[in-house]
Amino acid sequence: MTNLADLPKDVQDYIKSLEVRYSALEERYQLLLYKRFCRAAETVDKNQPLLFDSEAPDTDVEPETEPAETEEIPSYTRKKPGRKAIDDSLQRQDVVIDIPESEKQCACGCALVRIGEEVSERLQVVPARMWVERIIRPKYACRNCEGSGDEEKPAVRIASAPASLIPGSIVTPGLLAFVFINKYADHLPFYRQEKSFERIGIHISRQNMSNWQQHVYSKLIPLQTLMKDHLKAGPVLQMDETTVQVMNEEGRENTQKSYMWLARGGPPGNPVVMYEYRETRAASNIHSFLEGFSGFLQTDGYEGYGSALKTHPDIIHVGCLAHARRKFFEASKVSKKATTAEEGIKNIKALYRIETDLRAQNLTDSVFLEKRKELCVPVLEAFKKWLEEQNTLVLPSSLTGNAIAYTLKQWSRLIAYLETPFLTPDNNASENAIRPFVLGRKNWLFSGSPDGAKSSCFMYSLIETAKQNELNPLEYLTLLFEKVPQAQTTNDWKALLPWNVKNLQAL
Repeated sequence: MTNLADLPKDVQDYIKSLEVRYSALEERYQLLLYKRFCRAAETVDKNQPLLFDSEAPDTDVEPETEPAETEEIPSYTRKKPGRKAIDDSLQRQDVVIDIPESEKQCACGCALVRIGEEVSERLQVVPARMWVERIIRPKYACRNCEGSGDEEKPAVRIASAPASLIPGSIVTPGLLAFVFINKYADHLPFYRQEKSFERIGIHISRQNMSNWQQHVYSKLIPLQTLMKDHLKAGPVLQMDETTVQVMNEEGRENTQKSYMWLARGGPPGNPVVMYEYRETRAASNIHSFLEGFSGFLQTDGYEGYGSALKTHPDIIHVGCLAHARRKFFEASKVSKKATTAEEGIKNIKALYRIETDLRAQNLTDSVFLEKRKELCVPVLEAFKKWLEEQNTLVLPSSLTGNAIAYTLKQWSRLIAYLETPFLTPDNNASENAIRPFVLGRKNWLFSGSPDGAKSSCFMYSLIETAKQNELNPLEYLTLLFEKVPQAQTTNDWKALLPWNVKNLQAL
């Protein structure tokens, strides 16, 4: 066998480059297998071996001895095992199962006395019950003068029809809310709802439901404008985006991917979540969210946000520490030497522990900021020094090298969260808000038209904003659809915003 050292220098270099490339490809292959077959939770288990290999011991390196890391576990109250009790607010219907009268006599001749009872609870369900609401408006007329005695009033008098969101339609606010919650909160497409209605003898086509959605959306434009203004009224804006397939886009194939953009913001305590459909992922699509906003924008590492912010100097770009951690986590799962990646995770974990501990103390904003900087800055300085050292030692093409390079490139954005108490180290709040759309997408697969995509975005916005403001989305939509026909002024519309609806019966 030919010795590598005997080969020409250019051949040696070529073989080494192939080895580096093979090592990088092997890591990425094992990462794909890990994502395909292993659970997705990003937890580090020291006792779990690598997916398809074990870490080979390095006999040339003296093993390091480090003091065992100690971690204080806060005390906790153990939950009582067993089934959770059924909510007390649910209606109870008693079913008494008694012994026969013949057995209520003792052998001594005395009557048995009731000394107590055993009670167990079971949950019953009645399938969705629908009924027809008949609106009856009596007509009145004068048989004597046939109306000629009072010409200022009509000859035939009848009460005005109740205002309806869709005049002339069979829909009620409750039915509209039911249909939209089924689709956008419970991920049940219109064609499945059509079949569900048929099972109880009601014929509502998917086309009718789609038309209702477009009609409702056209009536809610003033509310959408107010929500978008409210979105920019807070100190922090968080953004994310994901793909969506939209049919019948002008000048585009049906197979091309479009994008659903999400922004979460608003004053503290009154959050709003807004979804908007765009054809592309271009940075120009971000400007509509940023126009009129000043403060902090927190996003992942997509460079389109950085490009968009070049024309918004009054906005500070904040990164997401969870994305950096994810890259180290992925490297720790497939690398044959995962120690370096795990060290990166340990540094990030220390920052999260500080954040959690301080938030639990309910400090004032000024004290919180002071203490967070005091505790986090030394950790961050040590972390950055470690990253710069490892950047010269780890192969750039490896997953660990990629994680280090990403973290260093994003460094100024990753530490910007220290400047305001309204920011956390990551962008998870917006990612959690976009998750319902991603789950729904697996069921309804695509939007039939750009108009349908726009109205779907706003339905998601209403439902998720209601959740963020601790409202039952079904109750909120029902109330909203009842009140919209009477809304005339800006104040009327403002009263219907989720954060203004504190008592659903008050309006």
